[in-house]
Amino acid sequence: MIPMPETVRSSALDEETARAELYGLLAQVYYASPAPELLADLRLSATQAPTPGSFLEEPWRNLVGLARSLSDEVIAAEFDALFGGVGKPEVYLYGSHYLSGFLNEKPLARLRTELNSLGLGRDQAMSETEDHVAYLFEVMRYLIAGDDVAVANLTRQQAFFAAHVQPWIFLMCETLQQHPKARFYAGVAVLTQAFMSVEAQGFDLMR
Repeated sequence: MIPMPETVRSSALDEETARAELYGLLAQVYYASPAPELLADLRLSATQAPTPGSFLEEPWRNLVGLARSLSDEVIAAEFDALFGGVGKPEVYLYGSHYLSGFLNEKPLARLRTELNSLGLGRDQAMSETEDHVAYLFEVMRYLIAGDDVAVANLTRQQAFFAAHVQPWIFLMCETLQQHPKARFYAGVAVLTQAFMSVEAQGFDLMR
């Protein structure tokens, strides 16, 4: 099920579910070229929010429109052109790159320490390091939807977001939006940027 943005939901429980779903969706499309089934669901998604003017409504509508206008093959080729290949990618998806200018640096070490405190670790089958945006979004999804309330709670979400996501995610989104090869992923970046702004504002209200 492809989620609508969390701002279109009415109850607090629905909003938390929608936040987790959107983190999960973004994690999928950043980790690998979107599966045909995911793109098919995205193309069938509603684009009209029950409350017109919701902050994520236009970025969501734009992404659905891009999915409908581009073929699976074109989107897959774009993913490979931007993030794949041998050597340096066109666009980095790793926090360490934006925070330190290098991969596998101190930001990654600090992140691993934090993940260890949460009882989380990287699956050995995962090819990317833990500072990959998809991994971080999966952690946020777990902190929202996980069953262990000692870990999955708003305080942990705020702390993890402030330390490991917020300091670099907007720069990554801007880099991706400006890349000449980005079409579908420019739309993904716009939605990501809008969602991250909603998250940052929400966490600021907790202070």
